[in-house]
Amino acid sequence: MAKQYETVIGLEVHVELATKTKIFCGCSTAFGGAPNTHTCPVCTGMPGSLPVLNKQVVEYAIGVGLATGCTIIRYCKFDRKNYFYPDNPQNYQISQLYLPICRDGHVEIETASGTKSVGIHEIHMEEDAGKLIHDEWEDISLVDYNRSGVPLIEIVSEPDMRSADEVIAYLEKLRLIIQYLGASDCKLQEGSMRADVNLSVREVGASAFGTRTEMKNLNSFKAIARAIEGERERQIELLEEGKSVTQETRRWDDNKEYSYAMRSKEDAQDYRYFPDPDLTPVFISDEWLERIREKQPEFRTEKMERYKREYQIPDYDIEIITGSKPLADLFEEAAAICGQPKKVSNWIMGETLRLLKEKGEEPEDIRFSPGHLAALIATVDRKEINGKIAKDIFEVMYDRDVDPEAYAEEKGLKTVNDEGLLRSTIEKIVEDNPQSVEDYHNGKEKAIGFLVGQTMKAMKGKADPAMVNVILKEIL
Repeated sequence: MAKQYETVIGLEVHVELATKTKIFCGCSTAFGGAPNTHTCPVCTGMPGSLPVLNKQVVEYAIGVGLATGCTIIRYCKFDRKNYFYPDNPQNYQISQLYLPICRDGHVEIETASGTKSVGIHEIHMEEDAGKLIHDEWEDISLVDYNRSGVPLIEIVSEPDMRSADEVIAYLEKLRLIIQYLGASDCKLQEGSMRADVNLSVREVGASAFGTRTEMKNLNSFKAIARAIEGERERQIELLEEGKSVTQETRRWDDNKEYSYAMRSKEDAQDYRYFPDPDLTPVFISDEWLERIREKQPEFRTEKMERYKREYQIPDYDIEIITGSKPLADLFEEAAAICGQPKKVSNWIMGETLRLLKEKGEEPEDIRFSPGHLAALIATVDRKEINGKIAKDIFEVMYDRDVDPEAYAEEKGLKTVNDEGLLRSTIEKIVEDNPQSVEDYHNGKEKAIGFLVGQTMKAMKGKADPAMVNVILKEIL
């Protein structure tokens, strides 16, 4: 009988925090920017420069800790992790080993196989390293220190996950919590959320863990799921052949769907950690902790319950809208302005999601304002434009955030409410289509649809279909 294997997975998730400035200096954390322009003596590791801790970093770390049920370590400090690499300008990274800011939390996840609690071993604060850019043409490597000193929290899970589905559910839950807190935008493609996967396999029923490998270079949920499946199969294959798994760091190549060894972790590097002598320990008082606790936002579960009470929109809509902080903000603000939650929800669930999918964009990429969506709904309600034209305007608004009323006015798209003009147009359509008129009188209801269509065409889409119907029936 073939052996059955179980996968054991733990994650190290790095999240870039949404502070305006770096963790130990006043340089900008903005993404992009010409290489080495967001730098100063501190974040480029110049001798004699001194770090000063950014208070907002500590507050974000505590916020994430509280939201994930962690114990907040009231007296925590920073350590130096020594290693020599070109993108690490001081030749050490400031991190937290001995006294991290948060410990022993958990996150509830839901997958097809049910609900499960994934333990969080710890959350610590640290600085990001710079970035090496490899120039194939010149065969050289260049270094950009813009990212050096950008604040990170590292969230280390317990090895509680058993499948790619559980890993993705865990990451999505974490991302949502952090986005709701406003602590990070968690854009995987920009590297503001990065996950390293520690994975081992063992025979079902075994109590000891197998030898684990760590996989890096994972910048999308799909890549993470593929890497997990690929590494699981690779390790099982080795065990089936009677070979052993080597403890090492591997790099996943998503194009080739293959991972290759980067460096052995057999003798895990000795980073010679020691407390950073330039930074004082952080003491978190009762008052400070309480202030942060009071500022915690309404998270998804509470939001879903409130939406049910307040907005009377379908459960499915609630689930999709609250599943994304940008969509929830858009919905609430637009509904507050126009007082039409159901219509706002319809525009989000219909046209907004359709265009996001078509353009391959994420909700955080939405450019149009809640005010303009509310104005579009109000313009339709006042019968100044009809539904079809509203959709055309929405496409332009989606791309350029135009004011829908001004745009309809400027492009001459407003509904023609001139009854005399409408009546004479319909009379001509009726006169030109005797067959359809006869069909209608013979009980063929569909014929009226054709006549409405012809009228709308003649009016260049700028008539109110309800008014067209009323006048048509009267004439017929």
